Amino acid sequence: MLPDARAIESAARIVYATMPATPQRVWPQLSARLGAEAWVKHENHALTGAFKVRGGLVYFERLGRDPHCRGVVGATRGNHGQSMALAAARTGLACRIYVPHGNSARKNEAMRALGAQLVEHGHDFQAAREQAARAAAAEGLHYVPSFHTDLVRGVATYWAELFSAAPDLDVVYVPIGQGSGINACAAARNAYAPRTRIVGVVSAHAPCYALSLEAGRLVQADVSTQIADGLACRSPDPESFEIIRAHVERIVRVTDAQVADAMRLVYASTSNVAEGAAAAAFAAAFKERAQLAGRKVGLPLTGSNVDAELLVRVLGGESFEDSGFENIEPEHRGSEHSRFDHTRLRAAA
Repeated sequence: MLPDARAIESAARIVYATMPATPQRVWPQLSARLGAEAWVKHENHALTGAFKVRGGLVYFERLGRDPHCRGVVGATRGNHGQSMALAAARTGLACRIYVPHGNSARKNEAMRALGAQLVEHGHDFQAAREQAARAAAAEGLHYVPSFHTDLVRGVATYWAELFSAAPDLDVVYVPIGQGSGINACAAARNAYAPRTRIVGVVSAHAPCYALSLEAGRLVQADVSTQIADGLACRSPDPESFEIIRAHVERIVRVTDAQVADAMRLVYASTSNVAEGAAAAAFAAAFKERAQLAGRKVGLPLTGSNVDAELLVRVLGGESFEDSGFENIEPEHRGSEHSRFDHTRLRAAA
């Protein structure tokens, strides 16, 4: 069951005790490119550079009150792991995180810096996740899943901020990894902006949720994305999938080339860095820009944690595959900031 407004606002008290709300801005050049009023939610300004930290703070607030918990184990491609590591350190719990071989060096370094023990295992996230679950069971440690109601509650606070600022958004595009972000969006949309449509976004090179929605059942799919590691999900979460099926209008697939073009566009239009998974929402909106003309569109910039080497390749114009995008001129002469009254959520804090 999705959290309601009361549950989201109770999560806000926990989140705001550690970090402030993040801004949402309407960027003129981005809006001009899209042909719509583009509201960007800047979760790249969150405490760990990504939205996941909100869920970790809420999940560990409950876990920290469990006297039997000796330590935690989890798996990640990066942002969930940073959330775990930061929240575990704040609650005094030992934290071990499994990552696949070849994981982002920047994200690995960030998790270690936050105090986590890092273990490399397997060739993809699913293999790392299965090993983490085995280790937790064998050693009597608490396994932190990638999808859980408390994670959704925490993440929903950022969507509540956006919908409180712009309750009349026509549509939001939401990247899907394991599902906490889009489930949180559905919860906050239902509570604050019930007329806004939700469109999910997956990598065309990690399409399990799109295939599952089309088939009406869980479908696994191989992962081959080179650039959107936050979307590199091989096996859908059953609970997350049911919520997506009930609350999400449809799912759009974007290629690595389209994601790379979107990363360049975000940087050129806003001077912000978007990691691959974060740029996916922008890629999908631009793919569908003809049908968005004159509308108000919500675009979460979910994180900025991208390896420097990959960012240089992307901004340098490296082609990952053929793209249908038009050329994007790197001009960014300014920005227009929306004013956001946090009164409702701040009152809960």
